[in-house]
Amino acid sequence: MLKKRLFIVFAICNLFVFSQQKDSLSIKNGIENPSLLTTHHFGIFSSRINSNFKLRPPKKPTLSINSTSGNNFHPFVEAYFPKDPVAREAQSKLIWYERDFTFIDQLITPADYLNIVIDAVIKEFRLGINIPLNKKNELGITLRSYLIGKGKHPFSFFTSDESIEWFHSNISGGEDPFGRRYYGLNQVNFKYLDRNGNTLELNNNDFFIGGIEFNYFYYPTFSINKTQKIFINFGGHLGINTSRFNSSLDFGLSVNAIKKIPLKNNYEFNFGTGMNILHKNLIDFKEVIDLGNNPFLATIEGNLEIARHTKRGNYNSLSINYQIQSRYNKRKEADYFRLLGNWEEINGGWQHGVTTLYKAQSNWSFTYTYGRPKYKFSLYFKEDFLVNNAPDFQTGISLKIPILK
Repeated sequence: MLKKRLFIVFAICNLFVFSQQKDSLSIKNGIENPSLLTTHHFGIFSSRINSNFKLRPPKKPTLSINSTSGNNFHPFVEAYFPKDPVAREAQSKLIWYERDFTFIDQLITPADYLNIVIDAVIKEFRLGINIPLNKKNELGITLRSYLIGKGKHPFSFFTSDESIEWFHSNISGGEDPFGRRYYGLNQVNFKYLDRNGNTLELNNNDFFIGGIEFNYFYYPTFSINKTQKIFINFGGHLGINTSRFNSSLDFGLSVNAIKKIPLKNNYEFNFGTGMNILHKNLIDFKEVIDLGNNPFLATIEGNLEIARHTKRGNYNSLSINYQIQSRYNKRKEADYFRLLGNWEEINGGWQHGVTTLYKAQSNWSFTYTYGRPKYKFSLYFKEDFLVNNAPDFQTGISLKIPILK
């Protein structure tokens, strides 16, 4: 009799563990990253696109809360863009720091002009809801907002100037190669004069609503879903930008593919790759700041994730994400622009405020996620290994919660 009771208890326990593992597998829906978009000082004013590496729509409407902090730094730099083809040809024969174009006036030496200085910790807050329309369609709505700050401890511990310069001085990067200490740590100096004479200026503790985004995803069924464990989804994206600097509408398209590989001992490997393209300022509601004369932003992204499901119906995952985005300005202008900056008093990097607008933006993100049936919690940090300082270092935290039973 005792053996029979022990057998029944053992069978119930095994059934419970098995059901919890199934629950764990059911709550793991591909790679559910937080928002990994950078706090780029031009990008925050547009509705850029996050890659979608989920396998299917969520089973329930899901609320997501994201908080991001990024340190952006570019010393003051001026740029002239000669309009005369002869002057452009002459400047293009010289390396950028030896160009000698001298502006006199618009009649004698016609040229466009801009200047920019960026020094701030930019915090982004995203509040979103993802709604499953049916088994193949999903709608996401996201509201994004931003706070400009000095980045003092303890509110921006990892992304403050002090932390970054301590890391450079004591671990890697060298002693302040770009002038942060020269200009002063934990400052806000955020000002941009575009080539049309419009000024974008933000100060400490400035807060603004960046816009609202509508994201539609379609998850088609293919034979490779079962045979190869490969899943593909397509997205359409509409963004309404509401800041006073860029009141406009953006439109974009995306395609994403995910390869799922179940492993032994409750492990799972996922590989995701995605591409998207955004038409910035498809419609301007009023005069806007020139946030890059390249009308399209294209992004290619890759993501590797390893996850382990637990017997309690939860999972832990680690992922590495690489993202590269096309340049903000048209490449040809880099052949002839003339840059002026404080090259005599800082070691280097004063030109980055302009030159990085003509280069692809790339970054690496490292994310940890803990998933339960009732919530998913993520932490990540993002590093720019090309040192374009837009941002230099970024951290983020995310919480996702099913909101209906």
